[in-house]
Amino acid sequence: MHLRLNPALLALAIAAPVAGQTVQLGAAPARFPADFGTIQTVRELPDGRVMVADPLGQQLFVVDMDARTRTVVGAEGQGPDEYRQPDAVWPLPGDSTLLVDLGNGRLTVIAPDMVFHRTRPISQGGPMRPGAPLVVALPQGVDGSGNIYFRSMGMGPGQAPTDSADVLRLMPDGSSEVVTRVKIEDRTVTRSGGRDNQNVSMSPIPLSPQDAWGVADDGSVVVARAGDYHVEWFTPDGTRTRGRPVRTEPVRIRQAEKDEWVAERERVGGGIGISVEMMNGQASMSFQRGGAGAARATDQYQWPETMAPIFGGRIPVDRRARAWVRRHGEAGAPSTYDVFDRTGDRVGTVAMEHGKRVVGFGEDALYVVAFDQFDLNYLERYPLPDFR
Repeated sequence: MHLRLNPALLALAIAAPVAGQTVQLGAAPARFPADFGTIQTVRELPDGRVMVADPLGQQLFVVDMDARTRTVVGAEGQGPDEYRQPDAVWPLPGDSTLLVDLGNGRLTVIAPDMVFHRTRPISQGGPMRPGAPLVVALPQGVDGSGNIYFRSMGMGPGQAPTDSADVLRLMPDGSSEVVTRVKIEDRTVTRSGGRDNQNVSMSPIPLSPQDAWGVADDGSVVVARAGDYHVEWFTPDGTRTRGRPVRTEPVRIRQAEKDEWVAERERVGGGIGISVEMMNGQASMSFQRGGAGAARATDQYQWPETMAPIFGGRIPVDRRARAWVRRHGEAGAPSTYDVFDRTGDRVGTVAMEHGKRVVGFGEDALYVVAFDQFDLNYLERYPLPDFR
């Protein structure tokens, strides 16, 4: 892979900042000229090209950042070589790729030659198999052995929502195990209808404390606890390592912070809506990014007085097993990521232009999404900062 680096960023990448130093990312050495609807993850291929799933654009691409070209892989549809809403891509052993196909409700394995192979449903059990527990395997990470990591729903059929959920490891043979438990965002719940026709609507309480978590290549799971903001690592053998808490100052939520939360939610395509339909005694489950999961006006949400210190959801983990935890800040502030090593201690901080998000890594590359005034997403590449 060949990177085009400007002298300032090259010096930055080689300088090896001291622990705790903040690295400021400037203009990206490589920026793809065409836009995307939204990007959740990217997957760098062995030859340096990048696979990108665009759920709003309904396309899967292989992008060459240096040649500034992109090629569509597969096509829209329900067939074996097709997808309906490609949402994310994850690396698998043997240079294969796991595609999250929301529209068809399945996970698809794509070979290195871009041939589509086996698939499995995202959801199993629950209304699909009465009496079996509902499992919705929406990946938030995949390790080097091909194990998939996902979060439980935080509630089950006929159950009340809880304030926490399990992080599960799903093995290729279909077996699963609980790795740890995480706090999920606070929610308001509205119920309507009768016993046999009940509608349950859950709405997030934005910026409320929510743990974030991610997965390293060796199968270790990292969790950033939102309560006192510290990081924990859980290795595959069950060993837990806890880092020191990071001091933060609470940020008061004003109208500007509310507006910014809604705007960012729209830029990333909204949440994932999940619906279950019963027809002739048969249940079907469907998934969609946007739509029912999209953001609403700020006055339709319940808001806390101060925001949680960190963003919940996924923690990107680079190939050096360092966890990148995104910090909350005042409206308009730079996007800030604290970087933690395997001891759970912070080794540095990376700041970049307001609104930019980390979406993946290469061997020595950092992939970031920027946006323009129309909220279109643009993929950028930086040299990976080196903390020692």
